[in-house]
Amino acid sequence: MEDYSDKELLEQFRSEETRNSAFNLIVHKYQKKLYWHIRRIVIDHDDANDVIQNTFIKVWKSLANFKENSQLYTWLYRIATNESITFLKQKKAFVSFDDVSYGLSNSLSDDNYFKGDEIQKKLQVAILTLPEKQRIVFNMKYFDEMKYNEMSQVLETSVGALKASYHHAVIKIEEYLKKEM
Repeated sequence: MEDYSDKELLEQFRSEETRNSAFNLIVHKYQKKLYWHIRRIVIDHDDANDVIQNTFIKVWKSLANFKENSQLYTWLYRIATNESITFLKQKKAFVSFDDVSYGLSNSLSDDNYFKGDEIQKKLQVAILTLPEKQRIVFNMKYFDEMKYNEMSQVLETSVGALKASYHHAVIKIEEYLKKEM
């Protein structure tokens, strides 16, 4: 498969004859990154698959109106993040946030797709103790290695607020891990 730039993919998408193949290329290019971003937010493999499917449905419906004010990558991450948050809020509507976090923590332990060792599980459980915004910022910075200015576009938050959220998240994770060791 030839590697196309985002600009080329968007041009192909705008053409009726190549729209479907261009969309398939976009999905192929970003699906794995978006899946893991979503997975770190919702934890469960099946839930992540549902959310990524919803994400790409929304992308399909909205891509024709994409104005290229941001990079395609950050636009896709914003949609994936918002879909993940919406999914968690729907779960929270039926139970408390603490119950959701506890349930996510338990599902991580029972997850056949999680291949991490014990310290990685402890890190994931520590991340689940964070407030939602800090958890998302930590995941994007630590796992996705996203720059603050990219995160700012995705989360529509100032760089300073993101740096503060990340700093607080790191401190809380360190404190949690010290207690668990």
